[in-house]
Amino acid sequence: MLLSILLQFVADTTGNAAAVADSNQLPTGTWELMLKGGFVMIPIGIMLIIALFITIERWLSISKSGKLDANFMSNIKDMVLNDNIIGAQTLCGRTDTPIARMLEKGISRIGNPLKNIEVAVENVGNLEVYKLEKGMPWLATIAGAAPMLGFLGTVTGMISTFGSIARAGDQVNASALSGGIYEAMVTTVAGLIVGIFAYLAFNLLTAAIEKVVYKMEATTVEFLDILQAPAN
Repeated sequence: MLLSILLQFVADTTGNAAAVADSNQLPTGTWELMLKGGFVMIPIGIMLIIALFITIERWLSISKSGKLDANFMSNIKDMVLNDNIIGAQTLCGRTDTPIARMLEKGISRIGNPLKNIEVAVENVGNLEVYKLEKGMPWLATIAGAAPMLGFLGTVTGMISTFGSIARAGDQVNASALSGGIYEAMVTTVAGLIVGIFAYLAFNLLTAAIEKVVYKMEATTVEFLDILQAPAN
């Protein structure tokens, strides 16, 4: 959808090229533009679909992970200080967030040395961060690979164009030359569109993940303080 809209914009804004070259030789529709781009448009299109899927799926998952009831930690504190371990575990089990899963592991280890509890919570936290980052390497790869594929399509298109010129000899005309270059540049535009989208999505999602990680670290410190409270 995004690629189609932007390619259509390119087609509309380059419509004046018909004044220089034969309009019948220049693609003006979105679908025609994509077809004229050649086989390189196939992997670029696949990358766009993957990038869109990862972005939407990760954004929904990360947004959900960062939400926590305002009274959650106060309820956990009251239950732990009142030795209601089962109640605290039940509350964590009903809360589907990384923070709740970390605390549930820590609560299950109450009675062990504090250092052991801290290590257990950190291990679960590392696993949750790994889950949050699922798919992010793909976005980073697409951000770099899509523009390169676009340039590859342009180079192969230019090679094909100059090959046609060489075969035409003295019969070559400006219309054929401009039309071939026009078609070759479509892959560059498509690759840059996908690459820029993936780059922006990667950075926005990374910032969102860092915010969740900060909350997880702050909650871990608060939980460990709760465990030390009865001894004071």
